[in-house]
Amino acid sequence: MSTTTVTPLSTADAEVLITAARSAAEAAGVTVSITVLDAGGHLLAFRRDDRAVLISGETSTRKAYTALQLDAATADLVDLVKPDGPFHSLPTALDRPLLFIAGGLPIHRDGRLIGAIGVGGGAPDQDHSFAATAVEALSR
Repeated sequence: MSTTTVTPLSTADAEVLITAARSAAEAAGVTVSITVLDAGGHLLAFRRDDRAVLISGETSTRKAYTALQLDAATADLVDLVKPDGPFHSLPTALDRPLLFIAGGLPIHRDGRLIGAIGVGGGAPDQDHSFAATAVEALSR
């Protein structure tokens, strides 16, 4: 049996993610909050722009948590929790609330889940784009 060690998400990685997401949002003229969680769901980094709506801090964190727990982009899960969807009760089934709005992405390294990023404050498609830009920057 072979074991492969995957380097966990570091605070330096989290800074790369925050910087890239913030730059993408700033270029689009959008104020956001950005949350980065490690594989255990623990906060590695958080940043809220001065003028970002206050709730964006909560939404960015819940998006990251949802992406981490389900190992999926939150944008891909929206239809699953609609009233006729197979997971319609999932948002309220857990102690810690999930959020099924685009803007959360899992982060993988060498095929393993190492954390997640959530962005809140813009339109859902914008938040998803900012998060995707950040994950792409980390993989360079």
